[in-house]
Amino acid sequence: MKGGKPMATQEDISPYLIFDRQQWKKLRASVPMPLSGEELERLRGINENLSVEEASEIYLPLSRLLNLVVTGNRKMSETTGLFLGDLNPSVPFVIGIAGSVAVGKSTTARVLQALLRRWPGHPRVDLVTTDGFLYPNRVLEERGLMKRKGFPESYDTRRLIRFLAELKSGREEVTAPVYSHLAYDILPDRMQRVRRPDILIVEGLNILQSNRMDRLSSPCLFVSDFIDFSIFVDAREEDIARWYVERFQVLRRTAFRNPASYFHRYAGLTREEAERTAKEIWREINRPNLKENILPTRERARLILTKGSDHSVREVRLRRM
Repeated sequence: MKGGKPMATQEDISPYLIFDRQQWKKLRASVPMPLSGEELERLRGINENLSVEEASEIYLPLSRLLNLVVTGNRKMSETTGLFLGDLNPSVPFVIGIAGSVAVGKSTTARVLQALLRRWPGHPRVDLVTTDGFLYPNRVLEERGLMKRKGFPESYDTRRLIRFLAELKSGREEVTAPVYSHLAYDILPDRMQRVRRPDILIVEGLNILQSNRMDRLSSPCLFVSDFIDFSIFVDAREEDIARWYVERFQVLRRTAFRNPASYFHRYAGLTREEAERTAKEIWREINRPNLKENILPTRERARLILTKGSDHSVREVRLRRM
């Protein structure tokens, strides 16, 4: 106490408003859940526990917030257009979702896509993953980067920024490369076409990272420059590592058995051998990438979803406006 005024606590000076699960779920504001248990099951990722309760208490309030933000952004765009005498339709609102391998980014992205499509005013919600902007394996092999796949240098960041710049410029159609997890490579004969959606969700490891300065092009742009609202999916490192190993075990029994799988060689491993292999991959590749490149971007996010050991969200942090 100084001068009759209590000193600020750490929470007081945090740039985030912090909500526990009970506080956050109240922000649903009686909005009905539009997704059935069967729909949620189809959206669930490998080895994740996505219940109707989780979707109702965490993702539905988040979709309500995003709907309000998108609506406000559209009104601001219309006001600016009126001032400029430009009545062209507003450009897509871009939501970025970041976080570690195996933390559940893809499930978060798919659930939010499904929920946001149900809100009036923006039925067209597309989803693009930054996996498509990885360099093809032949390029990674030429550069000695196959064991650095997922690190910033393994992405064609210029192409990703060009894709987002074209989208934000109002172009009628933009295209993104398509990545196959089965082939573990870019599919050269496939492209994803994005035709002026109301909302675009971009999910990937690298969306909040700052690309390295290019001496020939300064100042440089960041992927985050094109993102209107960013979400970071977070959890304790030991939990993410365990989820990665558990997912590897599921894939060993399923997708890896496909002879076309890049990881078919792992299908014949015993459970113990698979666990050792997954832990080694985590220790040598995914953990360093998490520590060096992904976690340092967490505080740049507008909203942070923090998961407990059972994959359920325990805390939500929303950056103060």
